Amino acid sequence: MSNTKPDDKSLKNQLDRAQRDLQMLYDISIAMRSTLELQSILYIILTSVTAHYGLGFNRAILFLVDPHKRNLIPEMAIGPDSLKHAQEIWQYIENQNHLLDDLIEENISTQNRQPSTLFKQISDLKIPLVTDKRNLLADVYHSGEPKHLDESVIKAYLKDPLLEKFKTDELVVMPLKARDRVKGIIVADNRFTKDPITDESLRMFTMLANQAGLAIENSQLYEKIKHKSYTDSLTDVYNHGFFQDQLSTEIEKATENDQPLCLLMLDLDNFKKLNDEFGHQTGDQTLIKIADILKHSAREMDYICRYGGEEFVVILTNTDKDDAFTIAERIRENVASCRVKDLPDNHSVTVSIGIAGFPEDAQSKSELIESADRAMYVAKFSGKNRTCLHSDSR
Repeated sequence: MSNTKPDDKSLKNQLDRAQRDLQMLYDISIAMRSTLELQSILYIILTSVTAHYGLGFNRAILFLVDPHKRNLIPEMAIGPDSLKHAQEIWQYIENQNHLLDDLIEENISTQNRQPSTLFKQISDLKIPLVTDKRNLLADVYHSGEPKHLDESVIKAYLKDPLLEKFKTDELVVMPLKARDRVKGIIVADNRFTKDPITDESLRMFTMLANQAGLAIENSQLYEKIKHKSYTDSLTDVYNHGFFQDQLSTEIEKATENDQPLCLLMLDLDNFKKLNDEFGHQTGDQTLIKIADILKHSAREMDYICRYGGEEFVVILTNTDKDDAFTIAERIRENVASCRVKDLPDNHSVTVSIGIAGFPEDAQSKSELIESADRAMYVAKFSGKNRTCLHSDSR
């Protein structure tokens, strides 16, 4: 017969629970420090919130703050589509005996799959950071404090943009802070299990959120530094080093997938004369203007880079020469119709553009650059302000 007193058993259970909680937070902390890539960090955070080894919530959505537009933007969501789907996931996890590391590895390895149904439901939300007690996420952002809402409190937010799409009977809204500034917000609930959200789970969630906020801040700082390392400081487009690396990568992809690839090379016409007549500051303003036109004239899938001096290049992925010519002409026309500050209205800025295609015109990166460069010089020496294909230079 055991001599353990009930109070001793209760104390032992409390100590065991505290030890498990500390071990869980330690494991989550180690996982968050394993990478600086933002998307991986967000997966780790949400997996920690929803995993059975973590906090065990059924669903979770992570919003990040866009400081420029003063909005909260949904970045990621984890959660089953239905009760049946939830039961299948839980049974799979139980059968596989997955721990946190296993779940994180699975999540990160499937990042390129289609977004979850949960994310699709809320992906178009942009929550303005206005001071409004009726706006749940904005309210939490400004207070910096978590909110636990049961069914009776949720009714007060009937017109809340999130709750109109995220149907639930009970939820917690947790700010993710670093240096007393809110970096993001997690919304989590137990839609399928109906498990109550306890004070203990809120306490653990708050401790996890403190780590998550710092992890997000570190990742964002890393992204800024990485962006600066491959961005031209004047024009804010990719620099020459990035261009060389990315072109190699895109040629490999084009070869593997048997897809066309085109390269545009642009040179500002009479740029030396412009600098001599109006000064280098005006020349810099012209380069910035051209880069801005390129950003708006090209597609999201394209890579705009400053090659050097007054030359730019655009990598057109999965694009044949007919489509490349259409894009190049759009760029050329947009440049010709632009106006640059400090230049007189009668002074037009134009570009000459050369186009080369892979593998039609070149079999290697160096040949592709040389072919586009040769086509560009044909455009310059045949009158400027025009687009020429590599075939025109033969």
